[in-house]
Amino acid sequence: MTSSTVTSPRPDRPPRPNLAFRRLRGKRSPAEFAAAVRRAAREIGERVSCDARYIGRVEAGEIRCPNYAYERVFLHMFPGRTLTDLGFAPRSSVRGRRARADEEATGAHADRAPGTASETRRAREPYDTPDTQYPHHPHDPHDPHDPHHPYDPHDDNEESDVLRRAFMMSGATVAAASLGPLALAHDAVAAGRPPRRAGAGHAGALEEAVRRIRLLDDRHGADGLYRRAAAPLRTAYALLDAGATRQATADRLYAGAGELAISVGWLAHDSGRFDDARSHYAEALATSRMTGDPALEAHAFCNMAFLARDAGRPREAVRAAQAAQRAARSLGSARLLSLLALREAGGWAGLADRVGCEQALTRAQALFGQGPSDADPEWMTFYGEAELEGLEAQCWSTLGDWPRAARHARRAAALQDPHFTRNLALYSAELADDLARGGRPDEAAGAGMRVLDLLGEVQSSRIHTMLAGTARVLLPHRRASGVSAFLDRHASLPRTA
Repeated sequence: MTSSTVTSPRPDRPPRPNLAFRRLRGKRSPAEFAAAVRRAAREIGERVSCDARYIGRVEAGEIRCPNYAYERVFLHMFPGRTLTDLGFAPRSSVRGRRARADEEATGAHADRAPGTASETRRAREPYDTPDTQYPHHPHDPHDPHDPHHPYDPHDDNEESDVLRRAFMMSGATVAAASLGPLALAHDAVAAGRPPRRAGAGHAGALEEAVRRIRLLDDRHGADGLYRRAAAPLRTAYALLDAGATRQATADRLYAGAGELAISVGWLAHDSGRFDDARSHYAEALATSRMTGDPALEAHAFCNMAFLARDAGRPREAVRAAQAAQRAARSLGSARLLSLLALREAGGWAGLADRVGCEQALTRAQALFGQGPSDADPEWMTFYGEAELEGLEAQCWSTLGDWPRAARHARRAAALQDPHFTRNLALYSAELADDLARGGRPDEAAGAGMRVLDLLGEVQSSRIHTMLAGTARVLLPHRRASGVSAFLDRHASLPRTA
């Protein structure tokens, strides 16, 4: 066997527990501390999917140095401390070991006999999630998502390694390019090399793909992502057909595939491909029913209600939202029930039922006021006060109460974290339209100009369609202050397909 200089923990050298981090947790449970981490992340505009499992891995010493997002969150939570104070290894020392591991892995692959595991393969990955600034080395065999079963018998299978790595997003700075490596998984299946039984590493990679797609959508919009995101979805279902090594892994794969179907469905929905979106949401719903997963069922019905509203089927929107609420009752998340009440309110508004809409809005606000909890689904990180205001604005707009709609849209735009450009553009577009229809063309033009300033970073057919409607309303007011400049600039936009 090729010798290795890697000093990462191996079976004969267990990881050293992080006692400093454990002391910082104090009397809080791992789940309570994870919730505090997520709250701190939201305060600084970061997105981390921290749970009790992650906290356990840190305290056990399996994560020797956090990725950059977690580093920013931890240093925000404990001002004045360094990573070393928190019990982590210096990043430079871990980076150096990783580089040596890559070099040794390359040599070991070239020298060892088939079926012989190299020492570097057995070294554990010291990072918690793929680092967007330092993508995985193309020959890196380590699986950062499998702390419980790091020596899965299928880890030595080359096809499994390719598929697992293919789910992980690269560190590309352009949103469209960030999904590129996912296509490798589809290529492996299309080339007649179907995956063998999936391990926990595949499930972790699938979950990470869902998180990255959501983040890219929040920041850049759906249009440039939809077609690229369809390939990993096909591969996810190929992995389900292949089966899993353990029931717990199978459950994670089904949940991950369902969430990925919803994410891809949303990309189709937001880019105006309603039939495609309906198909993806139905696929997620079927997956939830097969596995008895109420959380996935509630999420699928939630998005189906939103789609039905946008597609002009308000009664279906009401029924889907009510079905989502029934599925969500046992989950213990007031914020989820609040969002679902807003979906129902949107349906009632489409039916011109003001009383029904107001009742649903009142429920949504009361439930939102109960605050966040550990039971809130990970996918709901977008749902804060800004989204509450934005969805209420849409309800009043549908009912034709333009002044009230504009007040809520203005609040939504003011509250929105500027890091998430897509939603900021959406709320500003809603405000521009409400002002235009409410007889305030000069203010509408100003809001419209702010949306145009954001379109260089956002690709969303929804926002383009809203802005085009606003421009049509403002045409008779071309002489009003600022309107002519807005119309001319809007007319100069490149036409989307």
